Amino acid sequence: MSRMMMSHEEMRILLGQRLKRSRYEHSLGVAETALKLAKRFHVDEEKAYVAGLLHDCAREFPNGELMREAEKRGIAIGPVERVMPILLHAYIGAYRVKELYGVEDREISQAIWRHTVGGADMTPLDQIVYFADMIEPHREYPKAEQLRMLAETVSLDEMLLVGLSASILFVVQKQHLVHPDTVTARNEILMRRNAQT
Repeated sequence: MSRMMMSHEEMRILLGQRLKRSRYEHSLGVAETALKLAKRFHVDEEKAYVAGLLHDCAREFPNGELMREAEKRGIAIGPVERVMPILLHAYIGAYRVKELYGVEDREISQAIWRHTVGGADMTPLDQIVYFADMIEPHREYPKAEQLRMLAETVSLDEMLLVGLSASILFVVQKQHLVHPDTVTARNEILMRRNAQT
């Protein structure tokens, strides 16, 4: 039986002890950004903050251990994850929040699971955590400022469409694999948009 969910302060202390400093600061940035987006889009602020704070909690494991940690929890490892095991940190994190932090909320776990590659039928919480991870204040890359501006002006779907598209372009340019879940998430937004016209 799992214990009660920790307070935010307890979560921050434990997370700070388990992650390297830069990853911890990134996590604080994602939590604050997710909270702002949740306010703007009327999504549960508590869930957004906790999911944002803990989204990278499994980054405490070195990349070489992620396959073993996933197998230990019965997580199915797809062909893309076999080539890019770093993606497994999202799925392991969805379990880790319950194991270590007492978080039993399925919506929070799902948002953590989907924060790296997206997925089918993304909820507003999933979308917020995915996008907050891209635009938190410590992120520095050419499109970051443009994406931050979108977070204040367009709909959640439009914001995520640009974010998913940017992610796909980035991995294509790096000649990395494009995860099918990312393509699915992007296609669903486009199909929703087409159905409305």
